[in-house]
Amino acid sequence: MTGTLERGGFRGALSGGSDHPHYKWVALSNTTLGMLIATINSSIVLISLPAIFNGIHLDPLSPGNVSYLLWMLMGYMLVSAVLVVTLGRLGDMYGRVRIYNAGFALFTVTSIALSLDPFDGGGGALWLIGWRVLQAVGGAMLMANSAAILTDAFPAAQRGMALGVNIVAGIAGSFIGLVLGGLLAEWNWRAIFWVNVPIGIIGTVWAYRSLHDTGLRRPGRIDWWGNLTFAAGLTALLAGITYGIQPYGGHTQGWTNPWVLAGLFGGAAVLGLFAWIETRVKDPMFPLGLFRIRAFASGNIAGLLASIARGGLQFMLIIWLQGIWLPLHGYRYEETPLWAGIYLLPLTVGFLAAGPVAGHLSDKYGPRLFAAGGLLVMALSFGGLLILPTDFSYWAFAALVFLNGLGGGLFAAPNTSLVMSSVPAHLRGAASGMRATFQNAGMVLSIGVFFSLMVAGLSTSLPSTLDGGLTAQGVPATAAHTIAGLPPVGTLFAAFLGYNPIASLLGPHLLGQLPAANAATLTGREFFPHLVSGPFHDGLVIVFWLAIGMSVVGALASLVRGGRRPDAAEEPAAG
Repeated sequence: MTGTLERGGFRGALSGGSDHPHYKWVALSNTTLGMLIATINSSIVLISLPAIFNGIHLDPLSPGNVSYLLWMLMGYMLVSAVLVVTLGRLGDMYGRVRIYNAGFALFTVTSIALSLDPFDGGGGALWLIGWRVLQAVGGAMLMANSAAILTDAFPAAQRGMALGVNIVAGIAGSFIGLVLGGLLAEWNWRAIFWVNVPIGIIGTVWAYRSLHDTGLRRPGRIDWWGNLTFAAGLTALLAGITYGIQPYGGHTQGWTNPWVLAGLFGGAAVLGLFAWIETRVKDPMFPLGLFRIRAFASGNIAGLLASIARGGLQFMLIIWLQGIWLPLHGYRYEETPLWAGIYLLPLTVGFLAAGPVAGHLSDKYGPRLFAAGGLLVMALSFGGLLILPTDFSYWAFAALVFLNGLGGGLFAAPNTSLVMSSVPAHLRGAASGMRATFQNAGMVLSIGVFFSLMVAGLSTSLPSTLDGGLTAQGVPATAAHTIAGLPPVGTLFAAFLGYNPIASLLGPHLLGQLPAANAATLTGREFFPHLVSGPFHDGLVIVFWLAIGMSVVGALASLVRGGRRPDAAEEPAAG
């Protein structure tokens, strides 16, 4: 077997006009590893933020440090969303494998730099944010070209299966990272970056030795104005949404902040300019004509809505487990990131169980019904979570998140196959990047959308609940009113990071004036979760109803039928 996979063997086979019979499996294995490492890296930081901030001696709940927290969380996804189309287009022009291989190498080098952070405090946070941005460039190179490499390597009859393995591994990686991050952060926060290094080295060497371009390559010019306006517009828009969840001028959220408004409206205007430019240039980075292919347009709409719903679910479940359920069931706050990841394993199992099977079956019976059915299963699970009590029975919770994962697995591969098989072969890199842009932008949007809805839900009931709970434990009315009037986003971030904020809100002086029993109750494991569980559920109702609506609309979009453009005919890939 080893001899058949050597570089010379592949070159000889390719020069003869047909791919080596094993090449497609090498491509599948390596691109799946690339997708896995790129998506694990996103969520491994998400779950490890408390350990990271403790490691660099920075209080993430301090008002001045909230921006560090947001950019640590958002920077990777934002840069990935901005660059995947450009890097997919460059893959079409200069070789998908060439861009993909460079991405693996860059990802590995930046993982080493991240693990060697020499600074504390704000300097340490800026080091991590800067290198995470560069790491996102490498991750975007991997994500933008992996689906295109597989589409080139596999024949149409096996493409859904191959994309199913690849895409589901990528999506499952975002949940595997939750468990892995919890385990490694318990040992050493730097280990969450060390784990990428050996995998990255192996994957990089393997990719450079084994992968070769088998698809069409079309020379062209780099669309500099398109790239600049797309990057500027999308960055401004998504950054505006991100900062909109922060308090401003006495308001619980920042949607009246002039900088947020400038980001939202200015970003939308620049994206409008980008669309105009793309209709005027010879070699656009974003071939807008692809949206005339109904299967491509509807598949990307469904993918965007599914990504927003999935991202919102991920964040809400982490808050629910770390901030409420686990402390109520006796877990120390320091342990909650690890156990939140463990208790979310049914979600990952559901993805892994359904994804490859759905890809295989969609090759035989068509992708539309599987994609639509998967989103309807997700909507059903959101409805079940909607009626679940805040202090739930774990087995009911596990069944519902497994069902959600199952629905996501049923949707992912057929949707990707539907999108990628609908486009001309020479534009598969750009199409792959466009698909990844919608997916990554959906994750960023989910934070802004769902956090905003959750804050809106908390704003109606949390202040009075917090006021009453504090005064019942002997906190002076003036202090209780002041604390209750603080923006609820701080409470939400505390729950998201597995913190009990009551001690820091009251301060040692005020706690020292209270009876010892009251002080112990206020700072214990159960007071804060009991206090916020009711208001949290109010916000959760709003969030899950929106997720249900998005899933249903996405299912309808998945059923849209439409012929491909004449130049989109399949070029048969080698079997």
